[in-house]
Amino acid sequence: MVLGTSSGAGKSLMTAALCRVLRRRGETPLPFKGQNMSNNAWVDQVGGEMAYSQALQAWAAGLEPHHSMNPVLLKPQGDSTSELIHLGQSVGLARAEHYYRDWFRPGWAAIRAGLSELQAAHPGGRLVLEGAGSPVEVNLQSRDLTNLRLAQFLRARCLLVADIERGGVFAQLVGTLGLLRQVERPLIRGLLINRFRGRRELFDEGRRWLEAHTGIPVLGVMPWLDELFPPEDSLDLLERRGRKRDAALEIVVLKLPSLSNFSDLDPLEAEPSVQLRWLAPGEPLGAPDAVIVPGSKQTLRDLAALQRSGLGEALHAYAGDGGQVFGICGGLQLLGRELRDPEGLEGGDTGTPAGGAVPGLDLLPLHTCFGGAKALRQRSSQSLWPGEGLSLEGFELHRGISTPVAASGLQPLASDPDLGHWQPYGTQGGVVAGTYLHGMFESGPWRRRWLNQLRQRRGLPPLPEDQPHHSRQRDALLDRLADAFEAHVNLEPLLGP
Repeated sequence: MVLGTSSGAGKSLMTAALCRVLRRRGETPLPFKGQNMSNNAWVDQVGGEMAYSQALQAWAAGLEPHHSMNPVLLKPQGDSTSELIHLGQSVGLARAEHYYRDWFRPGWAAIRAGLSELQAAHPGGRLVLEGAGSPVEVNLQSRDLTNLRLAQFLRARCLLVADIERGGVFAQLVGTLGLLRQVERPLIRGLLINRFRGRRELFDEGRRWLEAHTGIPVLGVMPWLDELFPPEDSLDLLERRGRKRDAALEIVVLKLPSLSNFSDLDPLEAEPSVQLRWLAPGEPLGAPDAVIVPGSKQTLRDLAALQRSGLGEALHAYAGDGGQVFGICGGLQLLGRELRDPEGLEGGDTGTPAGGAVPGLDLLPLHTCFGGAKALRQRSSQSLWPGEGLSLEGFELHRGISTPVAASGLQPLASDPDLGHWQPYGTQGGVVAGTYLHGMFESGPWRRRWLNQLRQRRGLPPLPEDQPHHSRQRDALLDRLADAFEAHVNLEPLLGP
């Protein structure tokens, strides 16, 4: 089990590294996080919802992601409320103050069931567990679902990770170990210093002090990796502030208050010629080459934020002046003419009459009505825009159905017309488009075709379009992560008896 001294210490990536290293050694690693809190989700092949970080770990392990790897998922939606996913399916809403009272026992049952399902599907596999946050939140220890309760239940050998980039690494480790209960401390088999800059020997004295003071070996010092790995939650997006030296295009991504599924943008982050600028409501839009409106967990709440800040009006002016706007899932819904939420699912104003229409940004002639079962399925199709016949694959994860306004001239984005739409906007060459297909940008040829029509408008030469699926690039990134892990971490104390 990989534990961390705090959220963001690097547990998810260290777990992924462990999975890839074990796979190289001929084992079948089984990634598992009993409970996760994230709006960055993935839909597996059987229509089960899970955290994207566990999907990434599954790919590192050479396995197909499955919701049993993350049996409890909390999806925050504001006001101290989260949607609760058990074993891939939504089971209701949970308020923070009542969560452990109402959902502790069902959550532990879901975790036990997920473990059984995962191990039955892969007999002989080795569980590689990821903890959550800190394992020593003293006000929550008695109700812990996914850290040391699970480690004790499975008699797991634990690696404790601390992020030296945050400062105070000695206090992080010594403080965490000091708050462990006596029965828990023997579970910790090693310490790992993460994100170290400079020559490792500069930390030799610190390493010796830690080992002497704690009696636990420091198994490795992982260097700062100059790579762009997928963030686990929207807070990690704040670290993505670097400028790319060779970037020729600037694409603005709206940092919605209820942002979700931002992993959709990873393939664009990986494009050397593209600079993404994450823009919060209230910040100036400027004159980017394109604007992306990403997914939203609370569509109506985010719509209100865009309208209050004036960003909705700015998008209209931008598209009217020839700009390109692209919406993904909730972003597609936001761009429509009106939205109806009769069941109050999407965070609208409580003063809105039940079933009443809420005006959208009116950049696409679409009506959206929320309700019914959540769409959870993997999809494949062929593109119709910006070029025909390009393969598309991804998944749907949304509530609501969007239908074009009659005689609007709206054109389908793909051969499956329910996956998205596009149309020209204004008289200056603006284009507004949107899709329900998460993972659209992972298709190398489609992504490059979309970028090339932006480049053409700037008079830039086209990029080669014969690009592999982004999963190839992601796999190479995982290999480089595993190379560094093998070079800098001694795994043997974790693998032995």
